[in-house]
Amino acid sequence: MNFEYNDNTTALMDRLNTFMDKEVYPIEQEYIKSVEQAENRWQTPAIMESLKAKAKEAGLWNLFLPNEYLPLGAGLSNLEYAPLCEIMGRVPFSAEIFNCSAPDTGNMEVLAKYGSETQRKTWLEPLLAGDIRSAFAMTEPEVASSDATNIETAIRREGDEYVINGRKWYTSGAMNTNCKVMIVMGKTDFDAPRHQQQSQILVPMDTPGVTVVRPMAAMGYFDEPIGHAEVLFDNVRVPADHLIHGEGRGFEVAQGRLGPGRIHHCMRLIGCAQRALDMACSRVDSRIAFGRPLAKQQSVRESIASMYCEIEQARLLTLKAADKMDRYGNKVARDLIAAIKIVAPAMACRVIDASIQMHGAAGTSQDLPLAAMYAYARTIRLADGPDQVHMMQLGKNLIAETAASRRNEVPSD
Repeated sequence: MNFEYNDNTTALMDRLNTFMDKEVYPIEQEYIKSVEQAENRWQTPAIMESLKAKAKEAGLWNLFLPNEYLPLGAGLSNLEYAPLCEIMGRVPFSAEIFNCSAPDTGNMEVLAKYGSETQRKTWLEPLLAGDIRSAFAMTEPEVASSDATNIETAIRREGDEYVINGRKWYTSGAMNTNCKVMIVMGKTDFDAPRHQQQSQILVPMDTPGVTVVRPMAAMGYFDEPIGHAEVLFDNVRVPADHLIHGEGRGFEVAQGRLGPGRIHHCMRLIGCAQRALDMACSRVDSRIAFGRPLAKQQSVRESIASMYCEIEQARLLTLKAADKMDRYGNKVARDLIAAIKIVAPAMACRVIDASIQMHGAAGTSQDLPLAAMYAYARTIRLADGPDQVHMMQLGKNLIAETAASRRNEVPSD
Protein backbone atom coordinates (compact mmCIF):
# COMPACT_ATOMS: atom_id res chain seq x y z
CA MET A 1 0.00 0.00 0.00
CA ASN A 2 1.35 3.42 -0.99
CA PHE A 3 1.02 5.95 1.83
CA GLU A 4 2.35 8.89 -0.17
CA TYR A 5 0.04 11.42 -1.84
CA ASN A 6 0.55 11.79 -5.58
CA ASP A 7 2.21 14.86 -7.07
CA ASN A 8 -1.08 16.52 -8.02
CA THR A 9 -2.45 16.18 -4.49
CA THR A 10 0.78 17.39 -2.91
CA ALA A 11 0.83 20.46 -5.14
CA LEU A 12 -2.80 21.26 -4.33
CA MET A 13 -2.15 20.77 -0.60
CA ASP A 14 0.74 23.26 -0.80
CA ARG A 15 -1.43 25.81 -2.62
CA LEU A 16 -4.34 25.31 -0.25
CA ASN A 17 -2.17 25.58 2.86
CA THR A 18 -0.62 28.77 1.46
CA PHE A 19 -4.08 30.20 0.81
CA MET A 20 -5.24 29.29 4.34
CA ASP A 21 -2.11 30.83 5.89
CA LYS A 22 -2.38 34.03 3.87
CA GLU A 23 -6.12 34.59 3.52
CA VAL A 24 -8.10 32.56 6.08
CA TYR A 25 -6.38 32.16 9.45
CA PRO A 26 -5.59 35.91 9.72
CA ILE A 27 -9.27 36.88 9.27
CA GLU A 28 -10.87 34.02 11.23
CA GLN A 29 -11.92 36.15 14.19
CA GLU A 30 -12.85 39.06 11.93
CA TYR A 31 -15.22 36.80 10.00
CA ILE A 32 -16.84 35.47 13.18
CA LYS A 33 -17.33 38.99 14.54
CA SER A 34 -18.78 40.21 11.24
CA VAL A 35 -21.44 37.49 11.50
CA GLU A 36 -22.15 38.23 15.16
CA GLN A 37 -22.48 41.97 14.54
CA ALA A 38 -24.40 41.80 11.28
CA GLU A 39 -27.82 43.42 11.05
CA ASN A 40 -29.06 40.15 9.56
CA ARG A 41 -27.19 37.18 11.02
CA TRP A 42 -28.26 34.95 8.12
CA GLN A 43 -26.69 37.21 5.49
CA THR A 44 -23.33 35.96 4.24
CA PRO A 45 -20.70 38.62 5.08
CA ALA A 46 -19.03 40.51 2.24
CA ILE A 47 -15.68 39.15 3.39
CA MET A 48 -16.79 35.67 2.34
CA GLU A 49 -17.57 36.80 -1.20
CA SER A 50 -14.13 38.39 -1.39
CA LEU A 51 -12.47 35.16 -0.25
CA LYS A 52 -14.48 33.11 -2.76
CA ALA A 53 -13.29 35.35 -5.60
CA LYS A 54 -9.69 34.84 -4.48
CA ALA A 55 -10.17 31.07 -4.26
CA LYS A 56 -11.55 30.98 -7.81
CA GLU A 57 -8.61 33.00 -9.05
CA ALA A 58 -6.22 30.61 -7.26
CA GLY A 59 -7.83 27.59 -8.96
CA LEU A 60 -9.06 26.20 -5.62
CA TRP A 61 -12.71 25.82 -6.59
CA ASN A 62 -15.17 22.89 -6.69
CA LEU A 63 -12.43 20.54 -5.58
CA PHE A 64 -14.96 17.95 -4.39
CA LEU A 65 -16.38 16.89 -7.78
CA PRO A 66 -14.54 13.80 -9.09
CA ASN A 67 -13.38 12.76 -12.56
CA GLU A 68 -16.76 11.71 -13.92
CA TYR A 69 -18.02 15.30 -13.56
CA LEU A 70 -15.26 17.03 -15.52
CA PRO A 71 -15.18 19.85 -16.49
CA LEU A 72 -17.66 20.87 -13.76
CA GLY A 73 -15.18 20.27 -10.96
CA ALA A 74 -11.49 19.73 -10.33
CA GLY A 75 -11.62 16.07 -11.36
CA LEU A 76 -10.07 14.73 -8.16
CA SER A 77 -10.61 11.26 -6.78
CA ASN A 78 -11.92 10.78 -3.24
CA LEU A 79 -8.40 9.85 -2.17
CA GLU A 80 -6.95 13.01 -3.72
CA TYR A 81 -9.66 15.20 -2.22
CA ALA A 82 -9.36 13.77 1.32
CA PRO A 83 -6.31 15.74 2.55
CA LEU A 84 -7.65 18.93 0.95
CA CYS A 85 -10.99 18.54 2.73
CA GLU A 86 -9.06 17.94 5.95
CA ILE A 87 -7.19 21.22 5.54
CA MET A 88 -10.48 23.08 5.00
CA GLY A 89 -11.87 21.42 8.12
CA ARG A 90 -9.34 23.24 10.30
CA VAL A 91 -11.53 26.37 10.08
CA PRO A 92 -15.26 25.58 10.37
CA PHE A 93 -16.45 28.13 7.80
CA SER A 94 -13.63 27.78 5.28
CA ALA A 95 -15.14 25.06 3.05
CA GLU A 96 -17.58 27.63 1.65
CA ILE A 97 -14.64 29.71 0.44
CA PHE A 98 -13.77 26.91 -1.99
CA ASN A 99 -17.41 26.02 -2.80
CA CYS A 100 -16.93 22.73 -0.95
CA SER A 101 -19.38 23.08 1.94
CA ALA A 102 -22.35 20.97 2.93
CA PRO A 103 -25.14 20.64 2.02
CA ASP A 104 -24.25 22.24 -1.33
CA THR A 105 -21.66 19.59 -2.19
CA GLY A 106 -24.18 16.77 -1.80
CA ASN A 107 -26.86 18.69 -3.66
CA MET A 108 -24.50 19.45 -6.52
CA GLU A 109 -23.49 15.79 -6.72
CA VAL A 110 -27.18 14.82 -6.89
CA LEU A 111 -27.90 17.29 -9.68
CA ALA A 112 -24.74 16.37 -11.58
CA LYS A 113 -25.49 12.64 -11.37
CA TYR A 114 -29.29 12.48 -11.47
CA GLY A 115 -30.57 15.89 -12.56
CA SER A 116 -32.24 16.61 -15.88
CA GLU A 117 -30.70 19.05 -18.32
CA THR A 118 -33.15 21.75 -17.20
CA GLN A 119 -32.48 21.07 -13.50
CA ARG A 120 -28.74 21.30 -14.06
CA LYS A 121 -29.07 24.51 -16.04
CA THR A 122 -31.41 26.14 -13.51
CA TRP A 123 -29.79 25.07 -10.24
CA LEU A 124 -26.49 23.23 -10.72
CA GLU A 125 -24.78 25.92 -12.76
CA PRO A 126 -25.39 28.75 -10.25
CA LEU A 127 -24.40 26.42 -7.40
CA LEU A 128 -21.16 25.51 -9.14
CA ALA A 129 -20.49 29.21 -9.68
CA GLY A 130 -21.11 29.90 -5.98
CA ASP A 131 -23.83 32.41 -6.87
CA ILE A 132 -26.49 30.72 -4.74
CA ARG A 133 -26.74 28.26 -1.87
CA SER A 134 -29.09 25.34 -1.28
CA ALA A 135 -30.65 23.20 1.45
CA PHE A 136 -31.42 19.54 2.02
CA ALA A 137 -34.71 18.65 3.75
CA MET A 138 -35.02 15.10 5.00
CA THR A 139 -35.26 14.91 8.81
CA GLU A 140 -38.69 15.30 10.42
CA PRO A 141 -39.56 16.11 14.05
CA GLU A 142 -42.44 13.65 14.42
CA VAL A 143 -40.72 10.45 13.28
CA ALA A 144 -37.42 8.65 13.84
CA SER A 145 -35.72 9.90 10.71
CA SER A 146 -32.70 7.66 11.23
CA ASP A 147 -35.02 5.19 9.48
CA ALA A 148 -35.84 7.20 6.38
CA THR A 149 -38.76 4.91 5.54
CA ASN A 150 -40.58 6.61 8.44
CA ILE A 151 -40.64 9.98 6.69
CA GLU A 152 -44.21 11.21 6.30
CA THR A 153 -43.93 14.26 4.06
CA ALA A 154 -46.28 13.66 1.14
CA ILE A 155 -45.42 14.44 -2.49
CA ARG A 156 -48.64 13.93 -4.47
CA ARG A 157 -48.98 14.19 -8.25
CA GLU A 158 -51.82 16.44 -9.45
CA GLY A 159 -51.78 16.95 -13.19
CA ASP A 160 -48.57 18.71 -14.20
CA GLU A 161 -47.64 19.51 -10.60
CA TYR A 162 -46.61 17.86 -7.37
CA VAL A 163 -48.23 19.02 -4.13
CA ILE A 164 -46.06 18.76 -1.02
CA ASN A 165 -47.30 18.65 2.58
CA GLY A 166 -45.20 18.01 5.65
CA ARG A 167 -42.85 19.41 8.26
CA LYS A 168 -39.07 19.14 8.26
CA TRP A 169 -36.45 20.29 10.72
CA TYR A 170 -32.68 20.57 10.77
CA THR A 171 -32.96 21.45 7.11
CA SER A 172 -29.30 22.31 6.57
CA GLY A 173 -28.64 25.62 4.83
CA ALA A 174 -32.22 26.87 4.75
CA MET A 175 -31.68 29.91 6.97
CA ASN A 176 -29.14 31.59 4.71
CA THR A 177 -30.54 34.50 2.69
CA ASN A 178 -28.74 33.21 -0.40
CA CYS A 179 -30.40 29.79 -0.16
CA LYS A 180 -32.63 29.62 -3.22
CA VAL A 181 -33.66 25.96 -3.48
CA MET A 182 -34.18 22.86 -1.35
CA ILE A 183 -33.97 19.21 -2.24
CA VAL A 184 -36.87 17.66 -0.32
CA MET A 185 -37.26 13.96 0.40
CA GLY A 186 -40.78 12.63 0.83
CA LYS A 187 -43.20 9.90 -0.19
CA THR A 188 -44.84 9.77 -3.62
CA ASP A 189 -46.42 6.35 -3.02
CA PHE A 190 -47.30 5.26 0.52
CA ASP A 191 -48.34 1.79 -0.72
CA ALA A 192 -45.27 0.88 -2.75
CA PRO A 193 -42.58 -1.51 -1.44
CA ARG A 194 -40.75 0.03 1.50
CA HIS A 195 -37.75 1.44 -0.37
CA GLN A 196 -39.71 2.55 -3.42
CA GLN A 197 -42.06 4.95 -1.63
CA GLN A 198 -39.60 7.84 -1.46
CA SER A 199 -38.75 10.51 -4.01
CA GLN A 200 -36.66 13.68 -4.04
CA ILE A 201 -37.89 16.93 -5.48
CA LEU A 202 -36.58 20.47 -6.01
CA VAL A 203 -38.50 23.19 -4.17
CA PRO A 204 -37.49 26.85 -4.62
CA MET A 205 -37.44 28.70 -1.29
CA ASP A 206 -39.87 31.37 -2.50
CA THR A 207 -42.58 28.85 -3.47
CA PRO A 208 -45.97 29.71 -1.90
CA GLY A 209 -46.70 27.46 1.06
CA VAL A 210 -43.06 27.18 2.15
CA THR A 211 -42.65 28.64 5.64
CA VAL A 212 -39.35 28.80 7.49
CA VAL A 213 -40.71 28.37 11.02
CA ARG A 214 -37.53 28.94 13.04
CA PRO A 215 -33.79 28.37 13.11
CA MET A 216 -32.66 25.21 14.91
CA ALA A 217 -29.68 25.24 17.25
CA ALA A 218 -27.24 22.33 17.38
CA MET A 219 -25.56 22.02 20.78
CA GLY A 220 -26.40 25.68 21.37
CA TYR A 221 -24.90 26.86 18.07
CA PHE A 222 -27.08 28.26 15.29
CA ASP A 223 -24.30 27.99 12.69
CA GLU A 224 -24.86 31.48 11.34
CA PRO A 225 -25.00 32.58 8.57
CA ILE A 226 -25.93 29.16 7.09
CA GLY A 227 -28.13 27.65 9.75
CA HIS A 228 -30.56 24.77 10.05
CA ALA A 229 -34.28 25.42 9.83
CA GLU A 230 -37.63 23.98 10.72
CA VAL A 231 -39.65 24.23 7.51
CA LEU A 232 -43.38 23.78 6.96
CA PHE A 233 -44.73 22.66 3.57
CA ASP A 234 -48.42 23.55 3.27
CA ASN A 235 -49.88 22.59 -0.11
CA VAL A 236 -46.64 23.57 -1.83
CA ARG A 237 -47.01 23.22 -5.59
CA VAL A 238 -44.06 22.76 -7.94
CA PRO A 239 -43.95 21.68 -11.60
CA ALA A 240 -43.71 17.94 -12.20
CA ASP A 241 -40.32 18.37 -13.89
CA HIS A 242 -38.86 19.36 -10.49
CA LEU A 243 -38.85 15.68 -9.47
CA ILE A 244 -35.33 14.24 -9.47
CA HIS A 245 -34.69 10.97 -11.34
CA GLY A 246 -38.30 9.75 -11.23
CA GLU A 247 -40.83 8.56 -8.67
CA GLY A 248 -39.69 5.97 -6.17
CA ARG A 249 -36.00 6.66 -6.78
CA GLY A 250 -35.43 8.65 -3.58
CA PHE A 251 -33.39 5.99 -1.80
CA GLU A 252 -31.24 5.43 -4.85
CA VAL A 253 -30.54 9.16 -5.03
CA ALA A 254 -29.93 9.34 -1.28
CA GLN A 255 -27.34 6.57 -1.38
CA GLY A 256 -25.57 8.28 -4.27
CA ARG A 257 -25.50 11.45 -2.21
CA LEU A 258 -24.66 10.15 1.25
CA GLY A 259 -21.63 7.99 0.45
CA PRO A 260 -19.34 10.90 -0.46
CA GLY A 261 -21.13 13.22 1.99
CA ARG A 262 -20.44 10.98 4.97
CA ILE A 263 -16.76 10.67 4.20
CA HIS A 264 -16.44 14.43 3.54
CA HIS A 265 -17.67 15.09 7.09
CA CYS A 266 -15.08 12.64 8.37
CA MET A 267 -12.34 14.38 6.42
CA ARG A 268 -13.33 17.77 7.83
CA LEU A 269 -13.51 16.37 11.37
CA ILE A 270 -9.98 15.02 11.09
CA GLY A 271 -8.94 18.58 10.23
CA CYS A 272 -10.80 19.86 13.31
CA ALA A 273 -9.14 17.25 15.49
CA GLN A 274 -5.67 17.91 14.08
CA ARG A 275 -6.02 21.62 14.74
CA ALA A 276 -7.26 20.90 18.26
CA LEU A 277 -4.14 18.79 18.84
CA ASP A 278 -1.85 21.47 17.39
CA MET A 279 -3.47 24.07 19.64
CA ALA A 280 -3.12 21.78 22.65
CA CYS A 281 0.59 21.24 22.00
CA SER A 282 1.18 25.00 21.81
CA ARG A 283 -0.93 25.65 24.90
CA VAL A 284 0.72 23.13 27.21
CA ASP A 285 4.19 24.20 26.14
CA SER A 286 3.57 27.80 27.21
CA ARG A 287 1.11 27.56 30.11
CA ILE A 288 2.56 27.45 33.63
CA ALA A 289 0.71 25.62 36.40
CA PHE A 290 2.07 24.55 39.79
CA GLY A 291 5.42 26.06 38.96
CA ARG A 292 6.13 24.37 35.63
CA PRO A 293 4.74 24.14 32.09
CA LEU A 294 1.75 21.88 31.61
CA ALA A 295 3.89 20.01 29.08
CA LYS A 296 5.96 18.66 31.99
CA GLN A 297 2.90 16.93 33.48
CA GLN A 298 2.85 13.20 32.74
CA SER A 299 -0.94 13.07 32.35
CA VAL A 300 -0.79 15.87 29.77
CA ARG A 301 1.89 14.09 27.75
CA GLU A 302 -0.17 10.89 27.80
CA SER A 303 -3.25 12.77 26.58
CA ILE A 304 -1.28 14.40 23.76
CA ALA A 305 0.08 11.00 22.70
CA SER A 306 -3.39 9.44 22.79
CA MET A 307 -4.85 12.30 20.73
CA TYR A 308 -2.15 11.85 18.10
CA CYS A 309 -2.74 8.09 17.86
CA GLU A 310 -6.49 8.49 17.52
CA ILE A 311 -6.17 11.07 14.73
CA GLU A 312 -3.67 8.97 12.79
CA GLN A 313 -5.86 5.88 13.05
CA ALA A 314 -8.93 7.77 11.82
CA ARG A 315 -6.98 9.45 9.02
CA LEU A 316 -5.69 6.11 7.72
CA LEU A 317 -9.16 4.56 7.86
CA THR A 318 -10.57 7.56 5.98
CA LEU A 319 -7.94 7.26 3.27
CA LYS A 320 -8.54 3.52 2.98
CA ALA A 321 -12.28 4.10 2.59
CA ALA A 322 -11.68 6.85 0.00
CA ASP A 323 -9.32 4.62 -1.96
CA LYS A 324 -11.80 1.74 -2.01
CA MET A 325 -14.56 4.11 -3.15
CA ASP A 326 -12.36 5.20 -6.03
CA ARG A 327 -11.37 1.66 -7.01
CA TYR A 328 -14.62 -0.23 -6.60
CA GLY A 329 -17.45 2.26 -6.01
CA ASN A 330 -19.46 3.36 -2.99
CA LYS A 331 -21.48 0.15 -2.73
CA VAL A 332 -18.42 -2.10 -2.45
CA ALA A 333 -16.83 0.36 0.02
CA ARG A 334 -19.96 0.57 2.19
CA ASP A 335 -18.42 -1.25 5.19
CA LEU A 336 -15.42 1.09 5.31
CA ILE A 337 -17.67 4.15 4.84
CA ALA A 338 -19.79 2.96 7.76
CA ALA A 339 -16.68 2.26 9.84
CA ILE A 340 -15.18 5.70 9.37
CA LYS A 341 -18.56 7.37 9.98
CA ILE A 342 -18.62 5.55 13.34
CA VAL A 343 -14.98 6.26 14.17
CA ALA A 344 -14.21 9.82 13.02
CA PRO A 345 -16.92 11.88 14.79
CA ALA A 346 -16.41 10.03 18.10
CA MET A 347 -12.65 10.45 17.75
CA ALA A 348 -13.02 14.17 17.08
CA CYS A 349 -15.27 14.56 20.13
CA ARG A 350 -12.65 12.96 22.37
CA VAL A 351 -9.69 14.84 20.91
CA ILE A 352 -11.39 18.24 20.91
CA ASP A 353 -12.67 17.65 24.44
CA ALA A 354 -9.13 16.88 25.61
CA SER A 355 -7.87 20.07 23.96
CA ILE A 356 -10.63 22.10 25.64
CA GLN A 357 -9.55 20.64 28.98
CA MET A 358 -5.95 21.72 28.39
CA HIS A 359 -7.08 25.23 27.48
CA GLY A 360 -9.17 25.61 30.62
CA ALA A 361 -11.89 28.25 30.55
CA ALA A 362 -10.55 29.68 27.29
CA GLY A 363 -11.32 26.39 25.58
CA THR A 364 -15.03 26.88 26.19
CA SER A 365 -15.05 30.52 25.12
CA GLN A 366 -15.88 32.29 21.87
CA ASP A 367 -12.24 33.37 21.59
CA LEU A 368 -11.17 29.94 20.39
CA PRO A 369 -12.78 27.63 17.80
CA LEU A 370 -12.74 24.55 20.03
CA ALA A 371 -16.27 24.74 21.45
CA ALA A 372 -17.79 25.23 17.99
CA MET A 373 -15.68 22.36 16.68
CA TYR A 374 -16.93 20.12 19.47
CA ALA A 375 -20.54 21.03 18.71
CA TYR A 376 -19.94 20.16 15.05
CA ALA A 377 -18.32 16.82 15.87
CA ARG A 378 -21.07 15.85 18.31
CA THR A 379 -23.75 16.77 15.80
CA ILE A 380 -22.17 14.63 13.09
CA ARG A 381 -22.57 11.61 15.36
CA LEU A 382 -26.25 12.01 14.41
CA ALA A 383 -26.17 13.64 10.97
CA ASP A 384 -26.15 11.36 7.89
CA GLY A 385 -27.19 8.49 10.15
CA PRO A 386 -26.53 8.06 13.89
CA ASP A 387 -23.72 5.88 15.17
CA GLN A 388 -26.09 3.11 16.20
CA VAL A 389 -27.58 2.75 12.71
CA HIS A 390 -24.16 2.47 11.10
CA MET A 391 -23.00 -0.02 13.74
CA MET A 392 -26.17 -2.08 13.32
CA GLN A 393 -25.79 -2.21 9.53
CA LEU A 394 -22.04 -2.81 9.63
CA GLY A 395 -22.47 -5.66 12.10
CA LYS A 396 -25.23 -7.17 9.97
CA ASN A 397 -23.05 -6.96 6.84
CA LEU A 398 -20.03 -8.54 8.52
CA ILE A 399 -22.06 -11.42 9.95
CA ALA A 400 -23.68 -12.05 6.56
CA GLU A 401 -20.32 -11.96 4.78
CA THR A 402 -18.86 -14.46 7.23
CA ALA A 403 -21.85 -16.76 6.81
CA ALA A 404 -21.58 -16.56 3.02
CA SER A 405 -17.88 -17.34 3.22
CA ARG A 406 -18.56 -20.44 5.31
CA ARG A 407 -21.17 -21.67 2.85
CA ASN A 408 -18.70 -21.31 0.00
CA GLU A 409 -15.95 -23.26 1.71
CA VAL A 410 -15.07 -26.52 0.00
CA PRO A 411 -15.08 -29.40 2.51
CA SER A 412 -11.71 -31.08 2.90
CA ASP A 413 -11.29 -34.85 2.43
